[in-house]
Amino acid sequence: MPVRIEILVIQYLCLLFSLSIHEAAHAAMANYWGDPTAKLMGRLTLNPVKHADIMGTVILPIFAMATGFRFLFGWAKPVPFNPRNLRDRRRGPVFVALAGPVSNLLVLFSAVAALRMLSFAPNFAALELFIMTLLYLIMINAVLLLFNLIPLPPLDGHHVLEYFLPYETQKTFEKIGPYSLFILFFLVFYLRILDRPMAMIFQGALMGAFYGTPLWESFAANQG
Repeated sequence: MPVRIEILVIQYLCLLFSLSIHEAAHAAMANYWGDPTAKLMGRLTLNPVKHADIMGTVILPIFAMATGFRFLFGWAKPVPFNPRNLRDRRRGPVFVALAGPVSNLLVLFSAVAALRMLSFAPNFAALELFIMTLLYLIMINAVLLLFNLIPLPPLDGHHVLEYFLPYETQKTFEKIGPYSLFILFFLVFYLRILDRPMAMIFQGALMGAFYGTPLWESFAANQG
């Protein structure tokens, strides 16, 4: 059954919005901690053009949509920041790294809350495209949240993990960097490590939206 073109457009716009939120959150947190580098480079914005990466924002998402991959994800250009400018050079990079995934979590919760309110609308079925937009926001932000927490360079999870590693271990871990893209593709597309946790988050979000079940209770039920 062919996918309607408006559904593909909605998916892609949701991805662009979510990637822009993610990168702008990094820029805002870096600026808050004292480093204006990203702001001066025009990255403290929701304009997706400023964050676009040809592979992660254009080629990969279009390939995923064209091949009917079960979920859509991608990445944007990493937001540059100078740790030496941060007020706390030790903890500051951790907060900057976490800002992106936290922003995706907030978008996810906001979409669940909006879907919950819409579920009481008498013309709920007539709001198909708006409902689809919220569902894709939930799904895409769940993917971005999980993907960016993978502890491989240059993802956010790697920068968080660095905080807890001894300096010597950090240097050893950084040697993985040149192979990260291949490892990520193997983990995500071959081993499909995101499939189960993403399904749990999405099912929990739907339970929260339509039945008012707290997300943590839904996750516990899915674990069981």
